[in-house]
This record gives sequence, C-alpha cells and structure tokens, in this order.
Amino acid sequence: MAPSVPRTRAAAALRMKQIALDNQDRTIRRLRAQLSTERRGLAATKKELKETQVALEASHKVIAGLTEIGLSMSKKVERMKVKKQQVRANHVECHQKFQARIHEAEDSMQAQHLLIEALVDEKDSLL
Repeated sequence: MAPSVPRTRAAAALRMKQIALDNQDRTIRRLRAQLSTERRGLAATKKELKETQVALEASHKVIAGLTEIGLSMSKKVERMKVKKQQVRANHVECHQKFQARIHEAEDSMQAQHLLIEALVDEKDSLL
C-alpha cells in the first residue's frame, strides 16, 4: 500500500494543477472577452468623441461667423448713430437759421409798420 500513496498524491497533485490551469484558462478567456467588450466600448466612445469634436469645430465656426456679423452690425449701428447725430445737428442749425430769418422778417415788418404809421401821421398833418 505504501507505493500507491505517492502515486495517488502525484495524481492528485497533477489533478490540482490541471484544475488550476483550467481555472486560469477560463479566467483568461473571460478577461479576453471583457477586453474585447472594453475595446468595442472604447471604439464607440472614440467615434462619439470624434463626432463631438467635428460638431464642436462647426459650432466654433458658426460662433465666429456670428461674432463677425455682430461686430459688423455694431459698426453699422455706430455709423448710424453718428449719422443721426449729424442729422439732428443739421436740423437744429437749420431751425436756428429759420428762426433768425423769421425774427428778421418780423423786425422788418415791424419797421415797415412803424414807417407806414409815420407816413400816415405825416399825411394827416399835411392835410
């Protein structure tokens, strides 16, 4: 019986090693499957990031275009404000000139009226 014990121990040790190898093999296959899944997930994420980057670049171009349009509009608005101020100043100047002419005409009419009254008085005194 003694000689069979070592063989049984050896066989048991071999079986234990085989079980360990089988377990390692299953673990390796499981890890490879997980790695494959992770790679697919990373590929999908990379694709999404690329699409997001393209969309972001397009958005930046749109924003830059809108900013340029906004700056152009701001310049136009400033030019229109300056033009409006000039028109207002011209209007005020014209109004003042017309007021001065009206006052001159009123003064001239008043002088003529006084002259006419003086002539009427002189006529009355001559008659």
